[in-house]
Amino acid sequence: MLFAALFFAKSLSAASSIHEFTLNSIDGQPVSLAQFKGQVVLIVNVASRCGFTPQYAGLEALYEKYKDRGFVVLGFPANNFLWQEPGTNEEIKSFCTLKYHVTFPMFAKVSVKGSDKSPLYQFLTDKKANPSTGGGIRWNFTKFLVDRNGKVIARFGSSVPPDAPELLAAVEKSLQ
Repeated sequence: MLFAALFFAKSLSAASSIHEFTLNSIDGQPVSLAQFKGQVVLIVNVASRCGFTPQYAGLEALYEKYKDRGFVVLGFPANNFLWQEPGTNEEIKSFCTLKYHVTFPMFAKVSVKGSDKSPLYQFLTDKKANPSTGGGIRWNFTKFLVDRNGKVIARFGSSVPPDAPELLAAVEKSLQ
């Protein structure tokens, strides 16, 4: 039993792509990120009461622009920064749908830092697994661009809007 627990912990920390993770959708259903194999993915920690919250509109526009070419945005609500995502999953879903008409996949609230950090965010921020993009999350709306094989290829801070030339260029290049 101890061996199995150690093996699982080791394999989790040795993840080599986002496709190895399963998280709950905003509706509470398990979603294997393996279903996004072959797609370019933008993973974003989001919040409803943040100065960057209007980026939801830009993320939806980005998703709409590129989804037919194999691109998807994945939103992960997090309440790690000044309690800017206090709502329930149902409240978050309602807010995103009604205010920003979000159609990209949204997930259940996670933690992106601290002792209860989600395993996905442990992987994304791990300097060993992702030397050029790893490091702690500083604020809401941090964006990780992931290639079709599930490897993190770029990271953009909160102040980089979804329509920033450098983000658009990275998405375009990864879709080629």
